Amino acid sequence: MTEQTLILVKPDGVSRALTGEILARIERKGYVIRDLRFVHATADQLARHYREHVQKAFYPELVDYMTSGPVVAAIIEGDRVIEGVRALSGATDPTVAAPGTIRGDYGRDWGNGAVLNLIHSSDSPESAEWEKSVWFG
Repeated sequence: MTEQTLILVKPDGVSRALTGEILARIERKGYVIRDLRFVHATADQLARHYREHVQKAFYPELVDYMTSGPVVAAIIEGDRVIEGVRALSGATDPTVAAPGTIRGDYGRDWGNGAVLNLIHSSDSPESAEWEKSVWFG
């Protein structure tokens, strides 16, 4: 079942020069990059992307993090790509993410209170469609 997902290499991944490694892992898994953009997230874009989190206490920190530097947005395609990229990404908490995953190999708690976890990937076909519209129009 071929599908598409959105990934974001978050500001910490870009600033640590891990964009190429993250995309290479996705490509080595056999998935295809269909579109790619280097962007500076806006508050409006983030409010649309994270619409379910806007009223949560952690949301202002999330916006600060996501606007702290550029983001690489990509549309990735392949069979069961949503499930596959989420498995490649690892657990949301990078400190406990399994070795061999993107977050497990490159993430950790940096002690500043923010969860810097390198990558976002859509969690469902519905989310993927919405998120692609936010970042690619």
